[in-house]
Amino acid sequence: MPSYYLAQLNIAKMKFPIESPEMFEFVDNLEIINALAERSPGFVWRLQTEDGDATGIDFFGADVLVNMSIWENVESLHNYVYKTAHAKIMSRRKEWFNRVEEAYTVLWWTPEGNIPPLDEAKSKLELLKVQGPTTGAFSIKQSFPSPVS
Repeated sequence: MPSYYLAQLNIAKMKFPIESPEMFEFVDNLEIINALAERSPGFVWRLQTEDGDATGIDFFGADVLVNMSIWENVESLHNYVYKTAHAKIMSRRKEWFNRVEEAYTVLWWTPEGNIPPLDEAKSKLELLKVQGPTTGAFSIKQSFPSPVS
């Protein structure tokens, strides 16, 4: 029976260029927050460049930061997002990022060992925007169980 992991994508449109003084505190905390994710129970993988971050990936546009990771389950991701130092940084997102009215985070199940490409992640985000939460694309607040073979 194949196992599935939880893939997640979130994007954020920056208010300022990444190298600007206004973004300093955010950028200054990236290494710490990324290391925290990697040490968190249930963490599997995260999108990053050879430099160890994803700020240089402009798949969604030069002013849009992308975060993509894989977790063993929804609970592991939830605990990292809301019950670690990540939550404190996330609470300050209005300082650095524009408010988005539509979905900017999406979760979906992917077979264990699969690393979804960014175009798949983008299509999952679009699916969530169009259809709302489904078994193919959902949110952390309205998630669906892992598929069973």
